[in-house]
Amino acid sequence: MASDTRILGSGDFVERILKEAEGKELETLRFKGMGIGIKELCEKAADYYKLELTELTSCSRRGIARKARKEIAQIAVKRIGLSGAEVACHIGVTASCINRIVGQGEIYSDGEIIMKMLKG
Repeated sequence: MASDTRILGSGDFVERILKEAEGKELETLRFKGMGIGIKELCEKAADYYKLELTELTSCSRRGIARKARKEIAQIAVKRIGLSGAEVACHIGVTASCINRIVGQGEIYSDGEIIMKMLKG
């Protein structure tokens, strides 16, 4: 039976949580090993959404720019492992805004397309 003092629950639950964490850690290391950071992510998102990079990293309130920033925030924090403050500084919003976006939920299908673009 698996156990870990940091996780409360049955052995099966603990095992599942540890496997999920390991998978996320491996993905983060793979992106960092490929040299993918916030700059590359912004470039791919701008290409995908057909935006100028300056519009994406400014305070533009246009709907498509806001959607792109949301995807960037979720991918950067959840998949690449960057801090909310680092992402916020690069895309022109507050760290609080990034943390709120990341807490809203999962990456949408557009975000998955951007992830594939990053991988090659």
